[in-house]
Amino acid sequence: MSEATAKKKTQKRAPLLPGQKTRMQLLPHQILLRPLVTEKGMHRSTRYNQYAFEINSLATKQDVKQAVEELFDVKVLKVRTQRRKGKPRRHKFRYGYTKNWKKAVVTLDPEHRINFF
Repeated sequence: MSEATAKKKTQKRAPLLPGQKTRMQLLPHQILLRPLVTEKGMHRSTRYNQYAFEINSLATKQDVKQAVEELFDVKVLKVRTQRRKGKPRRHKFRYGYTKNWKKAVVTLDPEHRINFF
């Protein structure tokens, strides 16, 4: 075993700082990538006051809650997340997949709303 690989194996990760939950700190505009405006999403927003977003795959539920509250100035009650698999696609004679992505459905307090339009 070479010195470089031996050194890599013995290196430790930097410890977490007090109050730090993850190793990478994301800003609110880095967490929420885009709102998902679909027929199903519009139905959820009018009936259940729930909004869907595509989010960074490293973001946690707490990160999403803080980002939505900061960017839209609303009160978040609940956050549900999903990891979505990429779909198979074909371009000419090559086969591939779209990228995997993460989705969050955010439930707001009944007094608050987000207007996308």
